[in-house]
Amino acid sequence: MIDPVVAEVTRGGMVESLHRGAWAVVGPGGRLLASAGSIDSPVFPRSAIKAFQCLPAVEAGVVEAFGMSDEEVALACASHNGEEEHVRVARSALAKAHVSEDLYECGPQWPSLTSALRDLVQSGGEALPVHNNCSGKHAFMLAFAMKLGVDPHNYTKRDHPVQQAIEKAMGEMCEYDLANTPCGIDGCSVPTWALPLRNLALGFQKFTSGECLSEVRAAACRRIIAAVRAHPFMVSGTKGFCTELMQAVPRAFVKVGAEGVYCAAVPHAGIGIAIKVDDGASRGAEVTVARVLADLDCWTNEEKSALEGMTRHTITNRRGTEVGEVRAV
Repeated sequence: MIDPVVAEVTRGGMVESLHRGAWAVVGPGGRLLASAGSIDSPVFPRSAIKAFQCLPAVEAGVVEAFGMSDEEVALACASHNGEEEHVRVARSALAKAHVSEDLYECGPQWPSLTSALRDLVQSGGEALPVHNNCSGKHAFMLAFAMKLGVDPHNYTKRDHPVQQAIEKAMGEMCEYDLANTPCGIDGCSVPTWALPLRNLALGFQKFTSGECLSEVRAAACRRIIAAVRAHPFMVSGTKGFCTELMQAVPRAFVKVGAEGVYCAAVPHAGIGIAIKVDDGASRGAEVTVARVLADLDCWTNEEKSALEGMTRHTITNRRGTEVGEVRAV
């Protein structure tokens, strides 16, 4: 199947480039409400499922055991800029779990926000694992290992108890056999499993509605959603699309993944969403997830207007002159 065009890029009044992709919307009862493209072909969701990766830790009582704050829970779901606040919260989570930064296995990364990068360089600092955009997730994985009473070394390996718990939870949430699907290594060294968009959307529908979940798991899902809702800045940061969308529409839950993936949830409507832009372009994925969200009949006029405003991005040149736009189709 050739996926449909989901976004286009214009210049000089004509379409210059196209982005193809697929998306699935699942509603109450696990019913597929709408879709486009190849939603049954497995894709790597990458960081879009960080909420599922921290779910077993929250479910196991890591938050209560170590007194984790909502900021720290939100950072566990983040692909952040590496700003000072993100680093502070990651280090706070590690300290509460009595874990050293030396145990991080996510690898060093320079801050992705230009101003944060400049400040770090000017201060004589260097790129560290705590600046990695996944450092919050890894802090929770290390805390989870401590809560389980297992050796935290090699916590990123697929056969480690932490990753085994994550694999089990993800499989149950998405109703998909992860033991028999391609498994790769993500940018931060943890396993990443390939799942169809239909199943990813189903997983987020259950995550946001609590349907078919035990009360313990449903409570853990609610805790994660509440933390992200309270601290959307932690999820990406300054100028981050996830942060800006959730600040503008607090009733939405969205999370980017690498290579053109987004997953989203609408708690008040019990809806889960998953999209994938075929060429991996974030510019196409951003306007597409905004378009799919905006088309749902569950928003106030103000919320819908805010989402509509995110379905297109102006393109400017080096002088700041407007030359075109990226827009959802």
